[in-house]
Amino acid sequence: MNRRHFLRTTAAAVAFPAIVRGGDASSKVSIAVVGVNGRGSELAVAFAGLPNVAVAALCDVDERPLAKAIDVVMRKAGNAPRGERDFRRLLDDKNIDAVVIATPDHWHAPAAILACAAGKHAYLEKPCSHNPQEGEWLVAAARKHQRVVQHGTQRRSWPAIQEAIAKLRGGAIGRVLSAQAFYFNNRPSIGHGKAAPVPTGLDWALWQGPAPERIFHDNFVPYHWHWFWDWGTGELGNNGVHMIDLCRWGLGADHAQRTTSAGRKSRDDDDQETPDTNVVSFDTGAATITWECRSWAARVPHDPAHDVAFFGENGSLLISGGGYTIHDPAGKETARGTGPGGNDSHLQNFIDAIRGGKKLNAEIEEGHKSTLLCHLGNIAWRTGQTIDFVPQSGIVGDERAKKLWRREYRPGWEPREA
Repeated sequence: MNRRHFLRTTAAAVAFPAIVRGGDASSKVSIAVVGVNGRGSELAVAFAGLPNVAVAALCDVDERPLAKAIDVVMRKAGNAPRGERDFRRLLDDKNIDAVVIATPDHWHAPAAILACAAGKHAYLEKPCSHNPQEGEWLVAAARKHQRVVQHGTQRRSWPAIQEAIAKLRGGAIGRVLSAQAFYFNNRPSIGHGKAAPVPTGLDWALWQGPAPERIFHDNFVPYHWHWFWDWGTGELGNNGVHMIDLCRWGLGADHAQRTTSAGRKSRDDDDQETPDTNVVSFDTGAATITWECRSWAARVPHDPAHDVAFFGENGSLLISGGGYTIHDPAGKETARGTGPGGNDSHLQNFIDAIRGGKKLNAEIEEGHKSTLLCHLGNIAWRTGQTIDFVPQSGIVGDERAKKLWRREYRPGWEPREA
């Protein structure tokens, strides 16, 4: 599939009917959660608390968190979901309507593509792909199989954030020229790992799946994989995608025509491959987006207190957590809004879309566009080059950057549609 064909087929098919047994607001939706060592367990409990939603199965390549998650969901829902090690066994179960994917990043798109091809709807944690090509394949699969696919950028379902973006795009601060986003954390060093026996209960071959095969090291799992390019997308894909999604949404921008990245791995002498200090700039043609990250020192008083800021000709709009404030050009507050955050509204939106065709708040094509900005930022950092991008052609110019548009897959694990 070339990019022109991809763009034509996806743009023409954003709306599609939901396909659910029962097809009404009272029908029960049965889900399976894949990847439960962390975020997936949290999502499983949240889904189990929604009306007429059954968590029928949990899946993880590691039997230790799987057993724990089954117990947690049983205590929440009153019944124990079945456990699986290989999520592909869930795809043939006609009683499962949707799959929730909370695996490491390198499994996100391949698993979601297989789910769509098997007739399952999908809730997909961010970022939706490990590389730009996978994102395009995923959107194409959702369209081909007419599946509901929600991206886990949950702020799109928070009421006050929706209100803020509506006011912003309605002209509350005039023409918007710039958006800024921030992320600060105090992450510990991952150290220098060494080859070690695979922990009992972990299927390391299946954990790697489509990624190139590597010998197990004692600092890869359960979380440090984020900082290795074979599996993760760094802090930009891990947390930056949330705030960059808000920036892109507020600006009404589909892509960045030019991306630059400055930064380095500053603090620790360890195995981390991704930067811990990073400033990325995106030129959308009409406005700029900047993202600043410092993952080795948490927010301090002289850091911005907000997560995202929009600057327009007639003032500014700041987003912090689940609320916002609007200010005039002199900085005087003129309006504010607050509201709940969390997962429930975003998960309920997904369930409502499955049941009755309600519009998704973070439909996968929107998720792909925001994730693509993160990929371009990472590619700019890895190559040390400014990345020029044209929607019909992809990355323009730099051959090293073009090679990072996709990845090499372990033989037999290339994402395929059934």
